[in-house]
Amino acid sequence: MVRTRTTSRTRTAAVQVTALAAASALALSACGGGSTASAEAAPVATDRDIQLSLVWWGDDDRAGRYEEAVALFEEKYPNIDVQTQFQAWDDYWTARSTEAAGQTLPDVFQMDLAYIHQYASNNQLLDLSNQLGVNLDAEGYDDGLLASGAVNDGQYGIPTSTNTLGMIVHHDILDELGVEAPEEGLTWDEYDAWVREVSEAGADAEPRVYGGTDYTGTLWLFIQWLLQQGKTAFNDDGTPAFAEEDLVAWVERTQPLRDDGVFYPVERTKQVEPLTGLQVNEAATEMTWDNMTAGYSANAGTENVDLLPVPTGAEGSSQFWKPSMLLSASSTTEEPDAAAALIDFLVNDPEVGEIFGTSKGVPAVAEQRDAMGVEEGSIDDKIVGYEDHVAERVTAETPLPGEGYGVVEAEFKRLGEELAYGNITAEEFADQWFASAEANLGGA
Repeated sequence: MVRTRTTSRTRTAAVQVTALAAASALALSACGGGSTASAEAAPVATDRDIQLSLVWWGDDDRAGRYEEAVALFEEKYPNIDVQTQFQAWDDYWTARSTEAAGQTLPDVFQMDLAYIHQYASNNQLLDLSNQLGVNLDAEGYDDGLLASGAVNDGQYGIPTSTNTLGMIVHHDILDELGVEAPEEGLTWDEYDAWVREVSEAGADAEPRVYGGTDYTGTLWLFIQWLLQQGKTAFNDDGTPAFAEEDLVAWVERTQPLRDDGVFYPVERTKQVEPLTGLQVNEAATEMTWDNMTAGYSANAGTENVDLLPVPTGAEGSSQFWKPSMLLSASSTTEEPDAAAALIDFLVNDPEVGEIFGTSKGVPAVAEQRDAMGVEEGSIDDKIVGYEDHVAERVTAETPLPGEGYGVVEAEFKRLGEELAYGNITAEEFADQWFASAEANLGGA
């Protein structure tokens, strides 16, 4: 059965975009090609050949969807040739940093909230303001969501979709082990106990199966936990609003699971990257952004997965909406009109919405949401249904990061790996991360 689902709720109240005032110590080639809006935006040329580069992070599943969408774009604009490339998350930002320093960023590329302030403030992104109403239609956007791509007075990114954190549950693994799936509404301690139960049940499986991956080194999950403690992540100037003791508490609470080998092993995690334990059918759950479910399901080779809310804390769920990704253009592009037209096509065209479904999050524009033609019981149906279901749990404002966040997020992940290897203590984790935050956040 195929049906059209329209997510009508507004996320304006939850996605309150108050860009954190911050100045970065990171010098991403600040002398680069200027981030001012193109002086005279004009309809994209159709009387000459144009070549664009388009780059994104993701896996083979996302790559296939992008290639389909690009083929449609090239049908509409036969004079434009789009060269594509993709990388895994870490490699993606390493490559973009190198390109930014050399002023060779792609014409169009995926952008994340963690980096948009950094790249825009260092004159690496094209201000798309003058393209609005010319080659780029933003009429279908919620004002609050569109503002997530704004820095100061410029529009440097166009959101593609929204998402929220969730727990992906791999039912095939649990059925094989004879373990009941986790219940909705578990506390963090109850979830950890369930992960231990599954890992013990899977100890003799071939290959060995674990209840979940070590989530300690994921900064967004720590932020979610902080909100559930009634605390906030960042001050208005972009510096941490929490104490080192809070971070130590977060790290220490999962140490027994690492000591006892309960989490999916870090050594195996590195072996299977860019996939994860759940995607190679060796971990029963993983906490991540809900839009990742489509790719996880495709790589695991099963649709027998579900989404549950993340564990709850002392102050309840405190979930929040987040723009899952944005599209930006380089300030050095020689084809700003065509770059804007490509972004417009990718975020507005109904056929593109049908191609991507919810793999990048629930589409931001109604025309794309309506075009999905969600099949009952499909992964898209599960993701849209999940966001409908957890809407009442979304009680926190989106903690939008400021300039320098991408660096401290990467450091959080690195320290999580060092912790998993047993190389550092909780106190050392907190001390080293706060040193990074002091150097990179809040105008340091």
